[in-house]
Amino acid sequence: MNVTPPVPAGGGSHAVAPSGGDASGPLPDGDLDELTPEQLAAQWEEEKPPAAGALANMASSLVVLGLGIGSLVLSVAMGLGTPAAPQPGLWPFIISCVMVALGLFQLIIGRHNRDAEKFTRMSMAPLTGLVTLALMVALMPAIGFELPALALCIVWMRFLGGETWRSTLLVSAIVVASFYGIFVLALNASIPHLF
Repeated sequence: MNVTPPVPAGGGSHAVAPSGGDASGPLPDGDLDELTPEQLAAQWEEEKPPAAGALANMASSLVVLGLGIGSLVLSVAMGLGTPAAPQPGLWPFIISCVMVALGLFQLIIGRHNRDAEKFTRMSMAPLTGLVTLALMVALMPAIGFELPALALCIVWMRFLGGETWRSTLLVSAIVVASFYGIFVLALNASIPHLF
């Protein structure tokens, strides 16, 4: 059985074995097309963050469970109604039940999961996305959706996605103009807007 050696990240001067298992010269930087699937898998395995422990798995399960229970309480307070005549809390109630079930499942069965990753600096990206989205929603009634949506696209693409400034500004402007064209001009939706 041939085992190919892992390829380190940015492996400019490191030798890799081709698919036949024979050693060859160094792989040029960024030439991922030359790697076999096994070599790519080994490289990804080496580069991934360390695995989270049982305590981190339990903590994340408890967070999901807590959010689900809180959402259940709020959805019942909004009123459930019936399937024939639903009230605003019915759909959040169903989603909350799913969250509670998944939280309990992860807490009981999934705590020994080895696929979960340890929290790193990149783990803050979803929280940053959520906070900026909430900020956009809070600003929309005061100043319309155009400027908050543009700022949101720029933050998500440039700082969370790592895109270039050129593509960030171009795509952000196109997205906001498209939303304006669809929701304000074409559909005449009652969305707060400046223009």
